[in-house]
Amino acid sequence: MSLQMISTVSNSSLLQPGFSLLNFDGHVFFFGQKGWPKRSCPTGVFLLDIKQNELKMKPAFFSKDSCYLPPLRYPALCTLRSDAKADEYQYIIHGGKTPNNDLSDKIYFMSLVSKTSKKMTFQCIEKDLDGDVPEARYGHTINVVHSRGRSMSVLFGGRSYTPLAQRTTEKWNSVVDCLPSVFLIDFEFGCCTSYILPELQDGLSFHVSIARDDTIYILGGHSLQNNTRSPNLYKVKIDLPLGSPAVTCSILPGGVSVSSAIVTQISDTEFVLVGGYHSDNQKRLVCNTIVLEDSKIEIVESVSPEWTPDIKHCRTWFGCDMGKGSVLLGIPGANKQLSPDANYFYILRCKGAEEDKEEESITQICSQTSSEDPGDSTPFEDSEEFCFSAEANSFDIDDADTYNEDDEEDESETGYWITCCASCNIDINTWVPFYSTELNKPAMILCSSGAGHWVHAQCMDLSETMLLHLSEANVKYFCNKHVDLNRGLQTPQKVVCLKKQPMKPLRRKKTMKLSTSTKKSFLRRLFE
Repeated sequence: MSLQMISTVSNSSLLQPGFSLLNFDGHVFFFGQKGWPKRSCPTGVFLLDIKQNELKMKPAFFSKDSCYLPPLRYPALCTLRSDAKADEYQYIIHGGKTPNNDLSDKIYFMSLVSKTSKKMTFQCIEKDLDGDVPEARYGHTINVVHSRGRSMSVLFGGRSYTPLAQRTTEKWNSVVDCLPSVFLIDFEFGCCTSYILPELQDGLSFHVSIARDDTIYILGGHSLQNNTRSPNLYKVKIDLPLGSPAVTCSILPGGVSVSSAIVTQISDTEFVLVGGYHSDNQKRLVCNTIVLEDSKIEIVESVSPEWTPDIKHCRTWFGCDMGKGSVLLGIPGANKQLSPDANYFYILRCKGAEEDKEEESITQICSQTSSEDPGDSTPFEDSEEFCFSAEANSFDIDDADTYNEDDEEDESETGYWITCCASCNIDINTWVPFYSTELNKPAMILCSSGAGHWVHAQCMDLSETMLLHLSEANVKYFCNKHVDLNRGLQTPQKVVCLKKQPMKPLRRKKTMKLSTSTKKSFLRRLFE
């Protein structure tokens, strides 16, 4: 193993605990930033370009028929192939936390649709499910199993917010373990079925799962209910005959008590377990080699890298599998007495450079990012890195390498930014801040109607004060179209000012002054 520190040129604050890495044809893409996407990358997906120990982030592109994909932290993801030996694959993304600290229950399919020397274009499609649909969650895993010529996805574990009926004012955003149910998802028919296995008694989150053929191995994980990290090693076997699937579970010896560990694959049957935590305050600096052969699993302690003093002494660390036997690790910058917003990153290579050209195995891997979830106690600062600058050079894009300035013309055709209402007049090419607060607060807010949808603060005529309130307070927001559904805070409607007519001043009546002779003549005639 070799550990190498890399320097970040810019935008390193986007890489926070909970991010994910996607590996397409050897190119690593970053997904799940903290806050809203930069203006020059409305998709929120970036290519990680690492050259000469420097890390640069370059915006990715999506096709115009792609759905909106919010930046999600702590989602479950894995690769899906049309068959076990196919070269083309796509990523399944489920759940996770949104920048507004809400949980997602949506499932997205992300695939590569075109690739040139200058850019790679992705397509993102949202999938609908029927049956026992998993609730919104984060810190869980999803894998793909193959049996009898069929394939299915298996989802397990995670955390979710306390149900609304059970919440209290003091613990409104408390999280609980999801039920230890195993979900089988058939994406071909769009149906999902849940199974309760007696061996799985506790809900686990931030565990590791490794799938091979028709078997999934579940290792470690944290249980909130018992505040323990399970030492058990679970073997879940999925049989897919023509009829109903058969799901069985057994407990094997030789497990590891760890949470938030990372797994990377170094060969067809060999994996490396890196990072994680023994307890809330103790990192796990020991690495393990995991070998899968003939439906058997063996976990042995391996030689750990020479950890730097910064890694040894820091309280938290985080990271993700980069593929090809490499892991990206990060530590908070506060450990170097510099800006707490800056993080420092290392690349851990678990196999030799001569092995990097090996073909990718059909084995599916899914592990959660290495970090004890800080979101349980400290909500994300919404849009902390939100920037409306249209300057693409803020990402240090090298035009001579993989980016061409002329490609920016395609952005107007991507259709990626949504239209929030019928009267939405936001131009994705010329959009500039409408409020000064939008530099550090969300310009889009989630309407809580139904499944929820995003609306622009500018289109909803929100005042700067109201925008601040909705960004900071734990309240539901409803757009003008769904304001009648609200039972709490209502979206302020436009108030038409009535024009009041100015009051006319009262005029005094003029009185005639009569002479004495005239008065006497008048009285004389009156009494005659």
